[in-house]
Amino acid sequence: MPVPDSYDAVIVGGGHNGLVAAAYLARSGQSVLVLERLDTTGGAAVSTRPFAGVDARLSRYSYLVSLLPPKIVSELGLDFAVRRRTVSSYTPAVRDGRATGLLVGGDGTRESFAALTGSDREYAAWQRFYRRTGQVAERVFPTLTEPLPARDALRERIGDADAWRMLFEEPIGVAVEENFDDDLVRGVVLTDALIGTFADAHDPSLVQNRCFLYHVIGGGTGDWDVPVGGMGALTDALAAAARAAGAHIRTGHEAVRIDTDGTHAEVTVRTDGGERTVGARRVLVNASPQALAALLGDEPPEPAEGAQLKVNMLLTRLPRLRDRSVDPRAAFAGTFHIAEGYGQLADAYRDAAAGRLPAAPPSEIYCHSLSDPSILGPDLAARGYQTLTLFGLHTPARLFAADNGATRAALLKATLAELDAHLEEPLADCLALDGNGEPCIEAKTPLDLEQELRLPGGHIFHRDLAFPYATEATGRWGVETAHPNILLCGAGAVRGGGVSGVPGHNAAMAALGR
Repeated sequence: MPVPDSYDAVIVGGGHNGLVAAAYLARSGQSVLVLERLDTTGGAAVSTRPFAGVDARLSRYSYLVSLLPPKIVSELGLDFAVRRRTVSSYTPAVRDGRATGLLVGGDGTRESFAALTGSDREYAAWQRFYRRTGQVAERVFPTLTEPLPARDALRERIGDADAWRMLFEEPIGVAVEENFDDDLVRGVVLTDALIGTFADAHDPSLVQNRCFLYHVIGGGTGDWDVPVGGMGALTDALAAAARAAGAHIRTGHEAVRIDTDGTHAEVTVRTDGGERTVGARRVLVNASPQALAALLGDEPPEPAEGAQLKVNMLLTRLPRLRDRSVDPRAAFAGTFHIAEGYGQLADAYRDAAAGRLPAAPPSEIYCHSLSDPSILGPDLAARGYQTLTLFGLHTPARLFAADNGATRAALLKATLAELDAHLEEPLADCLALDGNGEPCIEAKTPLDLEQELRLPGGHIFHRDLAFPYATEATGRWGVETAHPNILLCGAGAVRGGGVSGVPGHNAAMAALGR
């Protein structure tokens, strides 16, 4: 532990949001201590070499960037960049017994829509739909680092009654079905409402709408970009910025209790050497709402439940596709949709809601190394090796409760079988081998994420996302708690979720009285 026994701010958790908060507060002249229970900072935004003896540094958990405001990168002077993917998405299909697909991005998008659907109607609808969401993004994204607007103020700022109704008032499934006819196209649109969220297109809670909104507003464009150097490059840059500003960062130090009278707090810290307390004028908690309640001894919030499978792979080459009209380097450069037709997504949700693994597990795949080969060692890059990242949908934590290992293996097998159906060769034939002769593939279920990262129920957003406007339950910045000097700066804050740094920025602004 550092020498001082008291700080202006103690930050519990060294994930990317905690590091953002630390950097802002330290740059403002405050004394800051970051406590991280693991041996490294970064939380879910890390790069690791998961395969023994293989020089491939993968974004192990979170893997794409959209919601990180450029102002945070600029204001903190971060040495960090993202790279635009050359293709938005590719979705394979079989029509009239022929392998085909939908390639979105680049000059051939219109032709791809026409070849799949037989006319220009779906492409025109696609353009109208995303022109409208793009206009919403331009107006909403800048508000994420401002005090929370009132609901009516945000609606007025958007200035489009139909867009407001579509995104904020009625299930997104209504808009999908009103705007598109083709099942495959509908599914591609809907996936943005389901990444990390377990819901049906017509769920009356609108949790799917909230997920969709955050997926289409990022950067004011909705683009999801590749972090150069892997996701760990961001958190390494943030840690460096915080330290350069004077923050103390201590790994292997776990906060186990917070006592506060509203003006002064005492944080009990556990290390290998025992326990001690550190004083603070305020504490910022970069952890889940469940962890916050446990630290304070407060009533816990409703349980959260994640619903995704994360798979990391290293290949000796990209597999050949049944659809000969598209180069695998184009198909895997963007998001490669598997079993994500509109009807397939509905079927998968019904299966999982009934307590069984989806018969056709939906998933999304992309190749980081096509956009950013720097994550591979020189030898691997020269030999044409490639990474694959797979994100599976509609696999809630409850399905793994009886036997996590066996269910993980069964789900992985079924998920890869759905991919293999669109390949000319089994993916297994393309997997590289690690230093022990084992295939370079690892899978993480919600229960694995809960155990490794303490994500509640494996929920990647810590809890259901919230609309980005103020309610009776929110404070000025959406990070406030029932305790005046305790702030929540993790993904569970209002406007949290994803790799954004927004809760960290907003908690720092709240702490500074902005």
